[in-house]
Amino acid sequence: MKTHILITGGAGNIGSSLAKKLAENPDYKIIVVDNLSTGSREKIPVSAHQNIHFIYADCNNYHEIAKVFYQFKFDYVFHFAAVVGVKRTQENPLKVLNDIKGIEYILQLSQVSGVKKFFYSSSSEVYGEPVEIPQREHSTPLNSRIPYAVVKNVGECYCRSYYQEFGINYTIFRFFNTYGPYQTTDFVIPKFLVAALKNEPITIYGDGSQSRTFTYIDDNVDTMIKILENNLMDNDVINIGNDEMISVLDLAKRIKSITNSKSEIVFLPPLKEGDMTRRMPDNSKMRSILNRPLISLEEGIQRLLKNKEFLKLNNIHHLCAE
Repeated sequence: MKTHILITGGAGNIGSSLAKKLAENPDYKIIVVDNLSTGSREKIPVSAHQNIHFIYADCNNYHEIAKVFYQFKFDYVFHFAAVVGVKRTQENPLKVLNDIKGIEYILQLSQVSGVKKFFYSSSSEVYGEPVEIPQREHSTPLNSRIPYAVVKNVGECYCRSYYQEFGINYTIFRFFNTYGPYQTTDFVIPKFLVAALKNEPITIYGDGSQSRTFTYIDDNVDTMIKILENNLMDNDVINIGNDEMISVLDLAKRIKSITNSKSEIVFLPPLKEGDMTRRMPDNSKMRSILNRPLISLEEGIQRLLKNKEFLKLNNIHHLCAE
């Protein structure tokens, strides 16, 4: 009997990558739900895997998502559906806040249908402007104020509350910057890389001194699947991220060097809010679970440059032909 897994927001970077990896196990049947507001059907490998099924639905519409739960008996739910992207979330705060409905609806449906475990996609944004580095799951204060971060924090509270009231097991993933072949140019690494490959200006908000860590998607997905398959991190939270910190300006320079690009680095006015100065996780839990070295930034960028799907999605034709 197959294990049924729901991935909401499965047409995005993390969700589609998780679906693709899970589909390698023929004992899994993966149902991907997405309203395609920011995701793309091209990212869902339904043609390559018969055990992936896509349903167009809006998680924030109870009747649409309820039909999905009535159609399938899910063992596990990964709730990744959300409005994402710093600029997009700043420009659409009410749309972001609307995602709270989806969190509640899917937890309600998971509870009444007997889902074994609920996996929730939170974010490093819940830490807000960090009061310490690295940021630790249980001791670093949550200092979030922008709508996207507040919604993620509320979602974490819903997970804990449904466990307390109904005993639904959960794991909260606090994702730090994750990049991979299915990520759009709304995000910094593909944005810089595509611009560099086309010798177009690389634009940076502010002076580029803000620092980040970047996790290649394989590290992210492998950690989640180990947690799923080994029943780890029950009713707990885990940082999912690399701890190799780099400034945004140095990232642009490194990408220019790797690609031998002629792109000019152009500085734009800083964002009004949401562009935190520093971000780096305590990833000791992740490292222990993964039990292998994390993929370095240099290696991750090289993987993207060799990935034909990434190049085709971004119309990099000269490298696709090589």
